[in-house]
Amino acid sequence: MKVKGLRWWVLGLIVLVTIINYLDRNTLGIMWAKIVEDLGLISREGLTDTQFNDASKALFAKINMVFMIAYGLSQLFSGKLYDKIGTRRGFTISALLWGVSDALTALVSGVKGIMGFRAGLGLGVAGPWPGTAKSNAEWFPQKERAMAQGLFNAGASIGAILAPILIALVFSIAGWKWTFVIIGVMAPIWIIPWLIVNKKGPKEHPWITEEERKYIVEGQPECRVTNDKGKSWGDLLSHRKSYAVVLGRFFLDPIWWMFVTWLPIYLGQKYGMDIKELAGHMWIPYVGAALGSIAGGWVSSRLIARGKSVNYSRKAAILIGAAILLPSLIVVAFIQEAMAAVLIMAVILFGFQFTMNNIQTLPSDMFSGKSVGSLAGLGGAAATLGTILSICFIPMLTAGDNWTPFFIMGASLVPLSVLCIFLFGGKIEHEALKENK
Repeated sequence: MKVKGLRWWVLGLIVLVTIINYLDRNTLGIMWAKIVEDLGLISREGLTDTQFNDASKALFAKINMVFMIAYGLSQLFSGKLYDKIGTRRGFTISALLWGVSDALTALVSGVKGIMGFRAGLGLGVAGPWPGTAKSNAEWFPQKERAMAQGLFNAGASIGAILAPILIALVFSIAGWKWTFVIIGVMAPIWIIPWLIVNKKGPKEHPWITEEERKYIVEGQPECRVTNDKGKSWGDLLSHRKSYAVVLGRFFLDPIWWMFVTWLPIYLGQKYGMDIKELAGHMWIPYVGAALGSIAGGWVSSRLIARGKSVNYSRKAAILIGAAILLPSLIVVAFIQEAMAAVLIMAVILFGFQFTMNNIQTLPSDMFSGKSVGSLAGLGGAAATLGTILSICFIPMLTAGDNWTPFFIMGASLVPLSVLCIFLFGGKIEHEALKENK
């Protein structure tokens, strides 16, 4: 049996599990107010509403700190793991770990239990990010990789769009405990079609047409490399260009997590939204994110197809996205009406994903084989470190339900990220090809 466009089927399954990934991530945040109430995690005695909200944010930040530490460690080691065992088994392990962890959250009775299962969730959900960078490097010619990465990132946005709607629906029918179970089992079920379709890489897969195999391999700069070996973390960090990925993501990724982690808390506390009202508003910013993912990938891929260099195409797309992202973060800091705020947030996340999509493609532009996942993992770990630092400050920045400093902090990170990419990235080209010249 031969399947036309097999690379898109493989990517389609990754997009699907990324949607599931974001459903699992969002269960706690969306149902947080109800969980706090049912488990009595915070006593209201002697506290004003504002003081209670501040205490709730502080506790939520502590739990997410545990999640992010596990997530960062997983980003670091998942890249190495995927490089060692391959994407087929790597995705399987990740999906099983995060799905089971989210489902078992239904059993918790206190903060320690929540922290434990969120740590398991963090270890699992981080894997697909370095994993997808590696998979796209294997399955796509270089000119299509940004588009493939854009579709993957769009999957994250679609998951974030569906999360408040689907979680609110399941919650209204089954309550918060069964919501964790129902959402959690989706990832283990996904493993079945994944193992069936993703049998081998494109060079050996029995279902791929000879035409597609040739198209993929001949469009990869790695096919011209004769002595490229997997690099250690030390080797990668000895390359100046690697810091374009590491520091670029260290500064930019916290903006995404500001919304993923804090958007339901922000809307709930600033505008008094309950779970049903969150479902009516939270999805809007992620529509912008999905469109930005696809647009950012399309623009750089289109520029390459028209004869522009990879260096020019990636950097042009990064600058366009940053030019959209920065002013939007400043504007939203001073908006007081809920619908206007979420609409501007859609523009913010459009610009973010437009830029980030091209940053996440850089590891496969610079390295190949067993180095791609490792550099993507280092970038992911740096991104998580930046996010953890931002989480430390957010409860203080938003004390008294003042969220303006929250957005100003995000705006300050944009130029720092772009500066690092241009300062350390130099000319974006494949390092192994340079060494072979």
